Amino acid sequence: MRALPSLTPKSALIEYLNYLSILFKRNREKTVQIPSNSQDPFVKSLSEKAEQARALFLEHVKEIASKAPVKVMLGDGTVSDQESFDPGFARMFYEGVLRRLEGWSSNGVSVTSDQDLRRVFIKFETMEERYALSGHMTLQYHALLFYRLDHKVIEIQKELSQISDTLKELEAQVAPEGDKMIEERLKAAGYDNIDQQKLFEILFEHEDLTRGLDEALKSNHKKVQDLTERRDVLFGELDKLLIEVYHTSPVMIDEMRMIGAEEGCMCIFNLEYEKRKDSREGNINLAKISDKAKQKLLARMDDVIQALKF
Repeated sequence: MRALPSLTPKSALIEYLNYLSILFKRNREKTVQIPSNSQDPFVKSLSEKAEQARALFLEHVKEIASKAPVKVMLGDGTVSDQESFDPGFARMFYEGVLRRLEGWSSNGVSVTSDQDLRRVFIKFETMEERYALSGHMTLQYHALLFYRLDHKVIEIQKELSQISDTLKELEAQVAPEGDKMIEERLKAAGYDNIDQQKLFEILFEHEDLTRGLDEALKSNHKKVQDLTERRDVLFGELDKLLIEVYHTSPVMIDEMRMIGAEEGCMCIFNLEYEKRKDSREGNINLAKISDKAKQKLLARMDDVIQALKF
């Protein structure tokens, strides 16, 4: 297996979305997408082998997506029974497939995330003469956030509620005191009876005055600052108690359903003709493919089938 340059998570997401958009474009351009309904003997043979590969892939996905029960906690402390599968098994499966594919190039396993939507996938391709056969396998799933089953969650939520109530009370006191302090400082600096627009201009132009007011307010209201810092610490502790629960469905979906964020898996192949090094097209004149290239491409598809038999 020849390795292509590795991708960062962000570049993997961009690459993945670009790949799907290319698939749509290829469909519009009558790309030879495998499996195909074409009655051409060569494409028909490729399609039959692709269907075997898809069936084997789906069986693996059914095993990967098997769920285990897990108890989690909601934000209000309620215990909830959930089910989750382990996406790590998908990565292990893909790595096993790629190890068994000799003579194919690949980026390796890629993982992308878009809020709660996740994808783990592989792309691989091989070239015979000027014909590129590529494969794409992906599993799409959702990641839902819950808290661990830990009494500390309830304790932190309770303290956060108390801090929130106290801050509201203090802020109600701080606002009038702050206004009075600003008025006194401005008066001492020679500014008196000014409107809001003029006040903004003065504070903008005199950083020393702004700094002095800020420091004075902080020193007078250290309790607000301390509580705010404590609140931030507690939020950080809550984040450490979060866990993800993963949901998917062991069913085949197409590109449209994948773009629509449905759960499921996809396994497709494409045959293209390389006009130049940086230009490919799917509008292939099948009659021009040599018998030797056809046999090698069919043998490459057999490689995929064998790679999935474990």
